[in-house]
Amino acid sequence: MHVCYLTNEYPKPGYPHGGIGSFVKTVAAPLAQRGYQVSVIGINYTADQEELLEDGVHIYRIKKEIKKGWTWWHNFNRISKKIAAIHQEQPISIVETSELGLAFLKKAPGIKYVIRLHGGHHFFAESEDRKVNFWKGWQEKRSFRKADAFVAVSNYVKTHTENYLSYHNKEVTLISYPINTSLFQPLGIPIVKHQIAFAGTVCKKKGIVELIRAFELVNQKFPKATLMIYGRDWLFPNGESFIRMLKQTEMTRLGTVADAITFVGPVAFESIPVKYAQAEVCVFPSHMETQGLVAPEAMAMGKAVVFTQLGPGPETIVDLETGLLCDPYSPADIAKKIVWVFENQLAAATMGNKAKDFVTHKYGLETILEKNINFYNAILD
Repeated sequence: MHVCYLTNEYPKPGYPHGGIGSFVKTVAAPLAQRGYQVSVIGINYTADQEELLEDGVHIYRIKKEIKKGWTWWHNFNRISKKIAAIHQEQPISIVETSELGLAFLKKAPGIKYVIRLHGGHHFFAESEDRKVNFWKGWQEKRSFRKADAFVAVSNYVKTHTENYLSYHNKEVTLISYPINTSLFQPLGIPIVKHQIAFAGTVCKKKGIVELIRAFELVNQKFPKATLMIYGRDWLFPNGESFIRMLKQTEMTRLGTVADAITFVGPVAFESIPVKYAQAEVCVFPSHMETQGLVAPEAMAMGKAVVFTQLGPGPETIVDLETGLLCDPYSPADIAKKIVWVFENQLAAATMGNKAKDFVTHKYGLETILEKNINFYNAILD
């Protein structure tokens, strides 16, 4: 079996990546170690053509080109040609991509095409309080019609997506994101007292505005608390920086409290566990997630985690047992949960241990890997 993943986000040193890239990296190398052929195709961050073998995974980064008005078409065309070239030499069994990924891809005979629901344009429209863009919405519908099967990473993303899009009576299998518990495990390094860690793209839908406002409330009770924000910046359609906007609005309003907040920027995937380990609590108040990787990753390390009560939150955390769920639109509620961790260290440690066991059982890499292999074999049969 030869599995080919399509993503522009496969982690590359010195460049930011998102959750899809983290997921593919987590499953690709173990699949290769089991003897399966694994390829990853995506558009490069730079104007260079790259082909390399990393941990048994063949990575093809197509050079980035900007052609005004037609970049999307050229990208789909170049990816289609790369798939065809690889397929001719090493027949591909499965091509897997995200919601929009098949819109203009040329399907090749003999290959099964899978869409994994990472959270598409329709899915996030509601949480981002925006209308569905006709062009992107049309592409997503076209992409769904071309898929042979679907994978949902949570029950919530499955049921919420079908409010907007049809699966066309094709198979939809529920398989959670895997967590690499060899990487995300208790490290035993000293905790920085009253340090709060956030990781993720710094944008509105991740609840960062509410977290900063919550920190102001926490600071009133714990004036030595610090907030570490790890993640890449998000850009508005006009190219303006979201972090810059935050600094000009929220941070200015906070006055000296802002000195306790640090925007670290992107952090290498392998370095994230150390950042979680140093924090007393990890907080991810997303307005919406498909499943989210950051919460179970931190839970796997035995950390006290505050996660959103919306969407898949209740599938990930049993409130007050394996973590804390918060109203991501309420800075007061977020602050309340952070303060609880600071004031209940023994209970928080017990909660973290339960969280670690829960993640190992539900999201363990070997368990999830086996489910993916069984799924791939089933649709090939």
